[in-house]
Amino acid sequence: MRFDVVLIRLVFTAILLAAGYVLHPIPGHRMISTAAAGVIAVAIIFFEVRIRRSSLKTLIGAAVGSILGIVGAYLIGSLISSQESLAVPPTTKTFLTLSLTFFMAYVGLMVGAAKGDYLELSALGGIFSDKAARRDLKILDTSVIIDGRIADVAETGFLTGTLIVPQFILRELQQVADSPDSSKRQRGRRGLDMLNRLQNNASLDIQIVETDFPSVREVDLKLIELGKQMGDAVIVTNDFNLNKVAQLRGVNVLNINELANALKPVVLPGEAMRVFILKEGKEYNQGVAYLDDGTMVVVDNARRLIGKNADIAVTSVLQTTAGKMIFGKICDETENGGNGERTRRPLREVKTAPSLTRISDTEA
Repeated sequence: MRFDVVLIRLVFTAILLAAGYVLHPIPGHRMISTAAAGVIAVAIIFFEVRIRRSSLKTLIGAAVGSILGIVGAYLIGSLISSQESLAVPPTTKTFLTLSLTFFMAYVGLMVGAAKGDYLELSALGGIFSDKAARRDLKILDTSVIIDGRIADVAETGFLTGTLIVPQFILRELQQVADSPDSSKRQRGRRGLDMLNRLQNNASLDIQIVETDFPSVREVDLKLIELGKQMGDAVIVTNDFNLNKVAQLRGVNVLNINELANALKPVVLPGEAMRVFILKEGKEYNQGVAYLDDGTMVVVDNARRLIGKNADIAVTSVLQTTAGKMIFGKICDETENGGNGERTRRPLREVKTAPSLTRISDTEA
Protein backbone atom coordinates (compact mmCIF):
# COMPACT_ATOMS: atom_id res chain seq x y z
CA MET A 1 0.00 0.00 0.00
CA ARG A 2 2.73 2.48 0.98
CA PHE A 3 4.80 1.53 -2.09
CA ASP A 4 1.78 2.23 -4.33
CA VAL A 5 1.34 5.70 -2.80
CA VAL A 6 5.02 6.53 -3.31
CA LEU A 7 4.84 5.32 -6.91
CA ILE A 8 1.78 7.49 -7.63
CA ARG A 9 3.53 10.53 -6.15
CA LEU A 10 6.62 9.91 -8.29
CA VAL A 11 4.51 9.58 -11.44
CA PHE A 12 2.60 12.76 -10.58
CA THR A 13 5.86 14.67 -10.02
CA ALA A 14 7.33 13.37 -13.29
CA ILE A 15 4.23 14.48 -15.23
CA LEU A 16 4.41 17.99 -13.77
CA LEU A 17 8.15 18.24 -14.51
CA ALA A 18 7.59 17.10 -18.10
CA ALA A 19 4.70 19.55 -18.53
CA GLY A 20 6.85 22.40 -17.22
CA TYR A 21 9.67 21.51 -19.58
CA VAL A 22 7.50 21.02 -22.69
CA LEU A 23 4.96 23.83 -22.20
CA HIS A 24 7.59 26.31 -20.98
CA PRO A 25 5.12 28.69 -19.24
CA ILE A 26 7.80 30.98 -17.71
CA PRO A 27 9.92 33.09 -20.10
CA GLY A 28 13.61 32.26 -20.11
CA HIS A 29 15.38 28.95 -19.94
CA ARG A 30 13.24 25.79 -19.90
CA MET A 31 14.89 24.63 -16.68
CA ILE A 32 13.30 27.57 -14.85
CA SER A 33 9.83 26.33 -15.83
CA THR A 34 10.84 22.77 -14.90
CA ALA A 35 12.07 23.89 -11.49
CA ALA A 36 8.85 25.85 -10.89
CA ALA A 37 6.83 22.74 -11.79
CA GLY A 38 8.91 20.72 -9.31
CA VAL A 39 8.23 23.23 -6.53
CA ILE A 40 4.51 23.07 -7.28
CA ALA A 41 4.60 19.25 -7.21
CA VAL A 42 6.36 19.22 -3.81
CA ALA A 43 3.86 21.73 -2.43
CA ILE A 44 0.91 19.65 -3.66
CA ILE A 45 2.34 16.44 -2.19
CA PHE A 46 3.00 18.18 1.13
CA PHE A 47 -0.58 19.47 1.14
CA GLU A 48 -1.86 15.95 0.35
CA VAL A 49 0.13 14.42 3.24
CA ARG A 50 -1.31 16.97 5.65
CA ILE A 51 -4.85 16.33 4.42
CA ARG A 52 -4.48 12.56 4.96
CA ARG A 53 -3.86 13.17 8.65
CA SER A 54 -6.95 15.36 9.09
CA SER A 55 -10.30 14.08 10.26
CA LEU A 56 -13.41 14.10 8.09
CA LYS A 57 -14.97 16.87 10.20
CA THR A 58 -11.91 19.08 9.70
CA LEU A 59 -11.96 18.54 5.93
CA ILE A 60 -15.67 19.31 5.62
CA GLY A 61 -15.34 22.42 7.79
CA ALA A 62 -12.32 23.66 5.78
CA ALA A 63 -14.08 23.04 2.44
CA VAL A 64 -17.28 24.82 3.51
CA GLY A 65 -15.32 27.72 5.01
CA SER A 66 -13.16 28.22 1.91
CA ILE A 67 -16.19 28.09 -0.42
CA LEU A 68 -18.04 30.68 1.65
CA GLY A 69 -14.90 32.86 1.70
CA ILE A 70 -14.55 32.69 -2.11
CA VAL A 71 -18.24 33.53 -2.59
CA GLY A 72 -17.92 36.51 -0.23
CA ALA A 73 -14.78 37.71 -2.02
CA TYR A 74 -16.54 37.42 -5.39
CA LEU A 75 -19.46 39.54 -4.19
CA ILE A 76 -17.18 42.19 -2.73
CA GLY A 77 -15.00 42.16 -5.86
CA SER A 78 -18.09 42.63 -8.01
CA LEU A 79 -19.02 45.73 -6.02
CA ILE A 80 -15.53 47.15 -6.46
CA SER A 81 -15.50 46.49 -10.20
CA SER A 82 -18.97 48.04 -10.66
CA GLN A 83 -17.92 51.36 -9.16
CA GLU A 84 -16.95 53.34 -12.26
CA SER A 85 -16.54 56.51 -10.23
CA LEU A 86 -13.50 55.17 -8.44
CA ALA A 87 -10.34 56.55 -10.01
CA VAL A 88 -8.51 53.24 -9.73
CA PRO A 89 -6.58 51.69 -12.63
CA PRO A 90 -7.96 48.36 -13.93
CA THR A 91 -4.78 46.53 -12.96
CA THR A 92 -5.15 47.77 -9.39
CA LYS A 93 -8.79 46.61 -9.29
CA THR A 94 -7.73 43.18 -10.53
CA PHE A 95 -5.00 42.97 -7.92
CA LEU A 96 -7.38 44.01 -5.12
CA THR A 97 -9.99 41.48 -6.26
CA LEU A 98 -7.40 38.68 -6.43
CA SER A 99 -5.93 39.58 -3.04
CA LEU A 100 -9.38 39.74 -1.49
CA THR A 101 -10.24 36.33 -2.92
CA PHE A 102 -7.11 34.73 -1.49
CA PHE A 103 -7.63 36.47 1.85
CA MET A 104 -11.27 35.41 2.21
CA ALA A 105 -10.54 31.88 1.03
CA TYR A 106 -7.65 31.54 3.51
CA VAL A 107 -9.65 32.91 6.43
CA GLY A 108 -12.62 30.69 5.57
CA LEU A 109 -10.33 27.65 5.27
CA MET A 110 -8.66 28.18 8.65
CA VAL A 111 -11.84 29.10 10.54
CA GLY A 112 -13.79 26.23 8.97
CA ALA A 113 -11.04 23.73 9.83
CA ALA A 114 -10.88 24.99 13.43
CA LYS A 115 -14.67 24.83 13.89
CA GLY A 116 -15.15 21.56 11.99
CA ASP A 117 -15.05 19.51 15.21
CA TYR A 118 -18.36 21.06 16.22
CA LEU A 119 -20.15 19.46 13.26
CA GLU A 120 -22.56 16.63 14.01
CA LEU A 121 -22.03 14.33 11.03
CA SER A 122 -24.31 11.60 12.33
CA ALA A 123 -27.30 13.76 11.35
CA LEU A 124 -26.16 13.59 7.72
CA GLY A 125 -26.21 9.80 7.58
CA GLY A 126 -23.71 6.99 8.05
CA ILE A 127 -21.76 7.84 4.88
CA PHE A 128 -20.48 11.10 6.42
CA SER A 129 -19.89 9.70 9.88
CA ASP A 130 -16.40 9.23 11.25
CA LYS A 131 -17.55 6.18 13.20
CA ALA A 132 -18.87 4.48 10.10
CA ALA A 133 -15.61 5.00 8.22
CA ARG A 134 -13.40 4.02 11.14
CA ARG A 135 -12.58 0.34 11.45
CA ASP A 136 -12.03 -1.34 14.80
CA LEU A 137 -8.77 -3.20 14.19
CA LYS A 138 -6.60 -4.83 16.84
CA ILE A 139 -3.17 -6.28 15.97
CA LEU A 140 -2.07 -9.14 18.21
CA ASP A 141 1.53 -9.34 19.41
CA THR A 142 3.40 -12.61 19.98
CA SER A 143 3.62 -12.01 23.72
CA VAL A 144 -0.12 -11.49 24.15
CA ILE A 145 -0.92 -14.65 22.17
CA ILE A 146 1.42 -16.77 24.31
CA ASP A 147 0.10 -15.13 27.47
CA GLY A 148 -3.34 -16.58 26.72
CA ARG A 149 -5.44 -14.11 28.70
CA ILE A 150 -6.55 -12.49 25.44
CA ALA A 151 -8.57 -15.64 24.69
CA ASP A 152 -10.30 -15.42 28.07
CA VAL A 153 -11.12 -11.75 27.51
CA ALA A 154 -12.48 -12.54 24.04
CA GLU A 155 -14.74 -15.30 25.37
CA THR A 156 -16.30 -12.92 27.89
CA GLY A 157 -17.40 -10.65 25.04
CA PHE A 158 -15.34 -7.62 26.09
CA LEU A 159 -13.15 -7.83 22.98
CA THR A 160 -14.76 -6.40 19.84
CA GLY A 161 -13.68 -5.58 16.32
CA THR A 162 -11.36 -7.43 13.97
CA LEU A 163 -8.29 -9.19 15.35
CA ILE A 164 -5.32 -8.94 12.98
CA VAL A 165 -2.60 -11.60 13.11
CA PRO A 166 0.31 -10.71 10.79
CA GLN A 167 2.09 -13.48 8.96
CA PHE A 168 5.42 -12.51 10.54
CA ILE A 169 3.88 -13.10 13.98
CA LEU A 170 2.88 -16.62 12.91
CA ARG A 171 6.44 -17.24 11.70
CA GLU A 172 7.84 -16.10 15.03
CA LEU A 173 5.42 -18.37 16.92
CA GLN A 174 6.47 -21.29 14.76
CA GLN A 175 10.15 -20.55 15.36
CA VAL A 176 9.58 -20.44 19.12
CA ALA A 177 7.57 -23.69 18.98
CA ASP A 178 10.43 -25.38 17.06
CA SER A 179 13.10 -24.11 19.47
CA PRO A 180 15.49 -26.72 20.93
CA ASP A 181 14.96 -25.15 24.36
CA SER A 182 12.11 -26.99 26.10
CA SER A 183 10.83 -23.88 27.90
CA LYS A 184 10.65 -21.82 24.69
CA ARG A 185 9.16 -24.74 22.81
CA GLN A 186 6.37 -25.05 25.40
CA ARG A 187 5.63 -21.32 25.19
CA GLY A 188 5.49 -21.43 21.38
CA ARG A 189 3.11 -24.38 21.37
CA ARG A 190 0.95 -22.66 23.95
CA GLY A 191 0.78 -19.62 21.66
CA LEU A 192 -0.34 -21.76 18.71
CA ASP A 193 -2.97 -23.42 20.90
CA MET A 194 -4.27 -20.03 22.03
CA LEU A 195 -4.43 -18.84 18.43
CA ASN A 196 -6.50 -21.91 17.49
CA ARG A 197 -8.74 -21.18 20.45
CA LEU A 198 -9.30 -17.63 19.18
CA GLN A 199 -10.07 -18.89 15.66
CA ASN A 200 -12.60 -21.36 17.03
CA ASN A 201 -14.50 -18.53 18.71
CA ALA A 202 -17.41 -17.87 16.32
CA SER A 203 -18.02 -14.38 17.73
CA LEU A 204 -14.55 -13.15 16.72
CA ASP A 205 -13.36 -11.93 13.35
CA ILE A 206 -9.78 -13.19 12.92
CA GLN A 207 -7.81 -12.08 9.87
CA ILE A 208 -4.30 -13.16 8.90
CA VAL A 209 -2.59 -10.50 6.81
CA GLU A 210 0.40 -11.07 4.54
CA THR A 211 1.72 -7.51 4.90
CA ASP A 212 5.42 -7.52 5.71
CA PHE A 213 8.27 -5.04 5.87
CA PRO A 214 11.42 -6.73 4.58
CA SER A 215 13.56 -3.67 5.32
CA VAL A 216 12.60 -3.87 9.03
CA ARG A 217 14.23 -6.74 10.90
CA GLU A 218 12.71 -6.54 14.40
CA VAL A 219 9.21 -7.90 14.86
CA ASP A 220 8.22 -5.11 17.28
CA LEU A 221 9.11 -2.44 14.72
CA LYS A 222 7.16 -4.35 12.06
CA LEU A 223 4.10 -4.27 14.31
CA ILE A 224 4.47 -0.51 14.75
CA GLU A 225 4.81 0.03 11.00
CA LEU A 226 1.73 -2.14 10.38
CA GLY A 227 -0.23 -0.17 12.97
CA LYS A 228 0.76 3.13 11.32
CA GLN A 229 -0.15 1.79 7.87
CA MET A 230 -3.59 0.64 9.01
CA GLY A 231 -4.34 4.04 10.51
CA ASP A 232 -6.72 3.38 13.40
CA ALA A 233 -5.32 -0.07 14.27
CA VAL A 234 -4.43 -0.77 17.90
CA ILE A 235 -1.59 -3.09 18.98
CA VAL A 236 -2.59 -5.53 21.73
CA THR A 237 0.42 -6.61 23.77
CA ASN A 238 1.82 -7.16 27.24
CA ASP A 239 5.38 -6.22 26.23
CA PHE A 240 6.39 -3.18 28.28
CA ASN A 241 9.08 -2.00 25.85
CA LEU A 242 6.82 -2.36 22.79
CA ASN A 243 4.15 -0.42 24.65
CA LYS A 244 6.47 2.56 25.22
CA VAL A 245 8.03 2.56 21.74
CA ALA A 246 4.62 2.34 20.05
CA GLN A 247 3.32 5.28 22.07
CA LEU A 248 6.38 7.33 21.08
CA ARG A 249 5.72 6.48 17.41
CA GLY A 250 2.07 7.58 17.68
CA VAL A 251 0.48 4.09 17.59
CA ASN A 252 -2.27 3.22 20.07
CA VAL A 253 -1.63 0.25 22.37
CA LEU A 254 -3.82 -1.95 24.57
CA ASN A 255 -1.72 -3.51 27.33
CA ILE A 256 -3.17 -6.68 28.86
CA ASN A 257 -1.10 -6.11 32.00
CA GLU A 258 -2.76 -2.73 32.49
CA LEU A 259 -6.13 -4.48 32.24
CA ALA A 260 -5.00 -7.09 34.77
CA ASN A 261 -3.84 -4.25 37.03
CA ALA A 262 -7.45 -3.16 37.37
CA LEU A 263 -8.68 -6.66 38.22
CA LYS A 264 -8.01 -9.08 41.04
CA PRO A 265 -4.91 -11.23 40.51
CA VAL A 266 -5.48 -14.91 39.75
CA VAL A 267 -3.05 -16.00 42.48
CA LEU A 268 -3.79 -14.62 45.93
CA PRO A 269 -1.42 -14.31 48.89
CA GLY A 270 -1.66 -17.36 51.15
CA GLU A 271 -2.57 -19.72 48.31
CA ALA A 272 -0.58 -22.96 48.06
CA MET A 273 0.83 -24.19 44.79
CA ARG A 274 3.40 -26.61 43.44
CA VAL A 275 6.05 -25.33 41.05
CA PHE A 276 9.21 -26.65 39.41
CA ILE A 277 12.30 -24.76 40.60
CA LEU A 278 14.14 -24.09 37.37
CA LYS A 279 17.13 -21.93 38.26
CA GLU A 280 18.80 -19.79 40.88
CA GLY A 281 17.45 -16.32 41.63
CA LYS A 282 19.30 -13.02 41.74
CA GLU A 283 19.25 -12.76 45.53
CA TYR A 284 21.01 -15.17 47.90
CA ASN A 285 19.45 -18.65 48.21
CA GLN A 286 16.50 -17.81 45.95
CA GLY A 287 14.97 -20.19 43.43
CA VAL A 288 13.04 -19.18 40.33
CA ALA A 289 10.14 -21.03 38.73
CA TYR A 290 7.81 -20.12 35.87
CA LEU A 291 4.11 -20.68 35.41
CA ASP A 292 2.74 -22.03 32.16
CA ASP A 293 2.07 -18.49 30.89
CA GLY A 294 5.63 -17.37 31.62
CA THR A 295 4.93 -15.62 34.96
CA MET A 296 8.03 -15.61 37.17
CA VAL A 297 7.75 -17.16 40.63
CA VAL A 298 10.52 -16.20 43.09
CA VAL A 299 10.85 -18.63 46.02
CA ASP A 300 12.96 -17.86 49.08
CA ASN A 301 15.40 -20.52 50.35
CA ALA A 302 14.74 -22.73 47.33
CA ARG A 303 18.23 -22.89 45.84
CA ARG A 304 18.70 -26.45 47.15
CA LEU A 305 15.55 -27.52 45.28
CA ILE A 306 16.71 -26.54 41.78
CA GLY A 307 15.52 -29.22 39.36
CA LYS A 308 12.79 -30.43 41.73
CA ASN A 309 9.12 -29.77 42.40
CA ALA A 310 8.36 -27.77 45.53
CA ASP A 311 5.19 -26.94 47.45
CA ILE A 312 5.15 -23.21 48.16
CA ALA A 313 2.83 -20.69 49.74
CA VAL A 314 2.34 -17.39 47.95
CA THR A 315 3.41 -14.45 50.10
CA SER A 316 2.78 -11.59 47.70
CA VAL A 317 1.90 -10.79 44.09
CA LEU A 318 3.49 -7.85 42.29
CA GLN A 319 1.50 -6.67 39.26
CA THR A 320 2.99 -3.90 37.12
CA THR A 321 2.62 -2.77 33.53
CA ALA A 322 5.80 -4.74 32.76
CA GLY A 323 4.24 -8.01 33.93
CA LYS A 324 3.38 -10.03 37.04
CA MET A 325 5.75 -11.56 39.60
CA ILE A 326 4.81 -14.00 42.35
CA PHE A 327 6.81 -14.32 45.56
CA GLY A 328 6.57 -17.34 47.84
CA LYS A 329 8.20 -19.49 50.49
CA ILE A 330 8.56 -23.20 50.97
CA CYS A 331 5.47 -24.53 52.72
CA ASP A 332 7.31 -26.27 55.59
CA GLU A 333 9.05 -22.98 56.43
CA THR A 334 5.84 -20.96 56.46
CA GLU A 335 3.88 -23.52 58.45
CA ASN A 336 6.47 -24.36 61.10
CA GLY A 337 8.63 -21.25 61.31
CA GLY A 338 11.48 -22.76 59.31
CA ASN A 339 12.32 -25.56 61.84
CA GLY A 340 12.16 -28.20 59.14
CA GLU A 341 9.23 -30.06 60.73
CA ARG A 342 6.36 -30.14 58.34
CA THR A 343 2.76 -30.80 59.22
CA ARG A 344 0.87 -32.19 56.26
CA ARG A 345 -2.60 -30.84 55.57
CA PRO A 346 -5.17 -32.67 53.47
CA LEU A 347 -4.60 -31.43 49.91
CA ARG A 348 -6.04 -32.18 46.53
CA GLU A 349 -4.11 -31.47 43.36
CA VAL A 350 -5.54 -29.77 40.31
CA LYS A 351 -3.26 -30.21 37.32
CA THR A 352 -2.89 -27.04 35.29
CA ALA A 353 0.40 -27.63 33.49
CA PRO A 354 3.26 -30.14 33.39
CA SER A 355 5.34 -27.83 35.60
CA LEU A 356 2.52 -26.35 37.69
CA THR A 357 0.01 -27.94 40.08
CA ARG A 358 -2.25 -25.76 42.15
CA ILE A 359 -3.23 -27.08 45.56
CA SER A 360 -6.15 -26.07 47.75
CA ASP A 361 -7.51 -27.22 51.05
CA THR A 362 -10.13 -29.93 50.90
CA GLU A 363 -13.33 -29.60 52.78
CA ALA A 364 -13.30 -31.15 56.21
